[in-house]
Amino acid sequence: MLQTNLELVNAFTLRKQHLTHTSKIYDIPMLVNDIVGLHATSPTVPYLSLFARHPDFERRLLEDELYEKKSLAKIRCIRKTIFIHTREMIPVAYAATAASVIEASRRYMEARGVSPNKYDEISKRILDLLSQEEMTASAIKEALDSPHDISSILYFMCDQGILIRSRPVKSWRDRNHRYARFCDTFPGLDLNQYDEKEAITRLIERYIASFGPVTESDILWWTGLGKNQIRLALEDLQAKVHPISITGLNGMHYALRSDLDTLSRLATPTGSTINLLPHLDPYLMGYKDRERYLDPHDTNNVFDRSGNATSTILLNGKVIGLWDFKKGKAPIIKLLFLHQPPPATKKEILREAQRLGIFIAEEEVKVTERDTMTPLTERTAGGFMTPLKD
Repeated sequence: MLQTNLELVNAFTLRKQHLTHTSKIYDIPMLVNDIVGLHATSPTVPYLSLFARHPDFERRLLEDELYEKKSLAKIRCIRKTIFIHTREMIPVAYAATAASVIEASRRYMEARGVSPNKYDEISKRILDLLSQEEMTASAIKEALDSPHDISSILYFMCDQGILIRSRPVKSWRDRNHRYARFCDTFPGLDLNQYDEKEAITRLIERYIASFGPVTESDILWWTGLGKNQIRLALEDLQAKVHPISITGLNGMHYALRSDLDTLSRLATPTGSTINLLPHLDPYLMGYKDRERYLDPHDTNNVFDRSGNATSTILLNGKVIGLWDFKKGKAPIIKLLFLHQPPPATKKEILREAQRLGIFIAEEEVKVTERDTMTPLTERTAGGFMTPLKD
């Protein structure tokens, strides 16, 4: 059994996650595939996750892939969460999670008072409306003039792969978007090309390739699937997956056999790798066993009670602080250090915060430092999105 240490593992994972200077790439679909999708529940998060991983990212680059080239799309899948996936991964993520996603969506729709018969009637009318153009939920509601909960029907249609979430109504920050027919957006893309078991195995293999070495608890957390499903997939992957022991971490970890040679030859990294990641970034959300990058004493400041990660400052793959953005006439990036870095490193973090702030605000920003915060576990739902809110 290969034995390695945590410092090397973090360096290895940062590189696979395209979070080091030398591992950033320009190819956005490849990048998205390499990290098994972008969290897209919050509209700005995919842009900020790409900003951290792309050498020269501009917002139009993601929009071009989503809405012009259609190499990417938003679907609800892993942990019943909206993700951006590549065309290659959409059928895998869909088939692996459809059973739980569709059932939850159905229950929600029926709880909103929409019967199966009424759904059949209204969904047909929606498809007819969208045969000519993409439309917003508001426009669809107005055209239908129905007393029923149209939003829940649209969600159910998306979760079945009948509709797709398309362009935002206004800016990249807008939570409202247009809807399009899936068959028009991705003609010929078969969402049923994999059965559930094969899709789960493929999804877990991709996850281990992107986040490994990982524990079984990590896989359970990230996928949101059942323990038996995970263990059956690991049995199917025995020829491709190998156990690893990591000094400084408890439990058995798994990595792809194809990664073992690289892991065994890794040298202790030199220099500093700094990352300012948005809330719900894949790197933070990828693990249940978070000791690899987080001091346990800091957990309540970084994760809320539902396991949502806030926006973080990383040094060599470990969380040392938080950041927040406050818009207004004079936009501000606020920083809070849970662990003070060396002075030279702190200057570099301040420069990176300035660069991030300009990307968000599209103008110069002020960078300030905070000393205290209210733990996320003591905040109301959604507090993780503004961790340093006054």
